[in-house]
Amino acid sequence: MARKPSWKPPEDSGIAIRWIEANGLTFEVAEAGEGDHLALCLHGFPELHYSWRHQMPVLARKGYRVWVPNLRGYGATDRPEGTEAYRLRTLAKDVAALIDASSAKEVTLIAHDWGAIIAWYFAIMKVRPLTRLVILNVPHPNCARRELKRWRQLKKSWYIFFFQLPWIPEWLLGRGGAAPIGRVFRDSAVNKELFIPEEVRPYREAAAQPGALTAMFNYYRALIRRPDARDTGAGKVDVPTLVLWGEQDVAIDIHVLDGMNKYVSDLTVRRYPHASHWVQQDIPDEINQALSEWLPDS
Repeated sequence: MARKPSWKPPEDSGIAIRWIEANGLTFEVAEAGEGDHLALCLHGFPELHYSWRHQMPVLARKGYRVWVPNLRGYGATDRPEGTEAYRLRTLAKDVAALIDASSAKEVTLIAHDWGAIIAWYFAIMKVRPLTRLVILNVPHPNCARRELKRWRQLKKSWYIFFFQLPWIPEWLLGRGGAAPIGRVFRDSAVNKELFIPEEVRPYREAAAQPGALTAMFNYYRALIRRPDARDTGAGKVDVPTLVLWGEQDVAIDIHVLDGMNKYVSDLTVRRYPHASHWVQQDIPDEINQALSEWLPDS
């Protein structure tokens, strides 16, 4: 049976949807551009490849082949059952398998939210060689562990512990065709006019699919119950890294940025006081400019 994409890109966008076999799964991948340098963009919770729609054409014009997969469990990508299937080292293997499938000669990894948790781990563990790393609104894991011992961050992380409960999070966020998923974006965004119901509909529709919310919560459940994220040693990252940060993040305290240069040898940080956690969608033009300036043409 033919798969139905979770998002249909506009015909003039230069973006197409394709299906990629990797790590034993079929991934729904949004693609733009061509060439031997892959810009692999990873989305977060509760997003899709759709969350990078503003950046994909810009990266393609710079000469990158852009792949943006729906991560396992999201959209029309395969949805394995069970918490074990969503542990961090398995998610990193997905990224490695997608890189292998691309046959790219160089890889720049660009990631937000949960995608950035995976990306930090991937870079620290050197799962595959990277040319550059771009992180949006997720701290280095060592900084995150430090701040989770402090009330200022712990109180913002309440939802991680709530997501550990069985079935209740699924029921709560799945009501009304996953209407609360749309509100997650609108209520915490700065530029709310960019998160009108039509703009967040793909997220709602994807989350409303059978088993989707359980898969999405299983990322958090596996994070707490498996040691992968705590087994990163010194946490050193030795590739040039750009961190873009929306300061009006309701879930992550700004102090997580403190001391990040201890772990990243070549670090650039750009902070945006007028942007939320959904930074690449909240201020797309400014994020596109930052990417255009920092990333070399390919």
